[in-house]
Amino acid sequence: MREGDFLKIYDGTIFEVKGLSHPSGRVIAFIRYIPDLKGDRKLDGKSYRKVYFMEERYRILKERYPQFLIFDDAFGEYMPEVDFSSILHVYKPQDRLREIRKNDQLDKLERQALLFTETLKREAKIPWSNLGITGSILVGLHTDKSDMDIIIYGIRNCLRVRGAMQGLLASEQYVSRYRMKDLRRLYQFRVKDTVMPFEEFVKHEIRKSFQGVFGGREFFIRYIKDWDEVKEKYGEVIYKPEGYAKIRAKITDDSESMFTPCVYRVEDVEVIEGQEWLELREISSFRGRFCEQARNDETVIAQGKIERVITAGEDYHRILLGSRPTDYMITLT
Repeated sequence: MREGDFLKIYDGTIFEVKGLSHPSGRVIAFIRYIPDLKGDRKLDGKSYRKVYFMEERYRILKERYPQFLIFDDAFGEYMPEVDFSSILHVYKPQDRLREIRKNDQLDKLERQALLFTETLKREAKIPWSNLGITGSILVGLHTDKSDMDIIIYGIRNCLRVRGAMQGLLASEQYVSRYRMKDLRRLYQFRVKDTVMPFEEFVKHEIRKSFQGVFGGREFFIRYIKDWDEVKEKYGEVIYKPEGYAKIRAKITDDSESMFTPCVYRVEDVEVIEGQEWLELREISSFRGRFCEQARNDETVIAQGKIERVITAGEDYHRILLGSRPTDYMITLT
C-alpha cells in the first residue's frame, strides 16, 4: 500500500495511507471517515462523517483504536499504524478509475472526474495505468460538494502532467486557477490546521499548478513516485525528533517539491528560534498543502519539527512540516 490508497477496518472506519514506506505487517494510515449516525455521507447502508483535522484524528485514534498507535523506532515516536489483520478492504485509486471508465451509470461528480482524467491523459500524453482517483470518490463517500482528487504515478508522468497543467492554467483552457472567493473558502478551512496570514496564503496558493477549478468543480492533483522509483525502504533511514525550530533559508533544489512527500533542499540556514547548532539540509512534508510552496533561489521562513536523519552514510537534520497547526513555510522573495 502507498500514499493515496485507502483502507477499511473491521468496524467500517476508513483510513488513508500516508507515505511510501511501511513497517512489516502494518501500514501507516490516518483516520479519514468514521461511522456516525449523524454523518452526512452514506456507504453500504451506514452513515459516515469525514474527519478533517490532525488533532481530531489523533484524539479518535487514542480513544477508539489505541492498538493502532504504535511507538515506531524508525521515527522515534508514536505513529498511527494499522495491522494487516484488521483490514477488511483496500481501495486502490487506479482500480477505482478503471471502474468509473467502464460504468455507464455515473453520478455528476464521477462524470466530471472521468472527464478531467481524460483531459489530463490527452494533454499530457500518459497511459491510463498511471492515473487514479483518490479521496471521497475512491471510497464512494463523495457528496454534491466534494472536489476531485487525482493521482499521477511515476516521475516522468508527473512531470508531463505538471507541464500540461501549467500550460492549461496559463491559457485557462479547460481549467482555471482559484478565484478569490475560492481562496477565501479554502483559507477558512486550512487556517484551522495550518496557521498563516491570509495575504501569505493567497500569495503561495495562487501560483500552484496542481489545484484549481475544472467545470466548476475544485480539483487537487497528487504526484506520487512509482514503486521502482522509491529508493528508501522502511527502517533504512532513522528519523529522531529533536525539538521545534523556526529558520530562514535559501531553497537550492525544488525538484522534489511536486511530490508527496515533498522535499526542499536548503542552504544558508539561519536559526531564528531553536538550537543554533543545527546542520539543517532540507525541509520536508507529507501533506499536499506544502507541495510547490517555494521555488529555487527563494528565501523562506519555515517553522516545524526538527528531525535528525540518520542513514548508512549521512547524519543531518531536517524540518518536517505538518504535524502542528503552527507549522508553516512562506517565501520572502
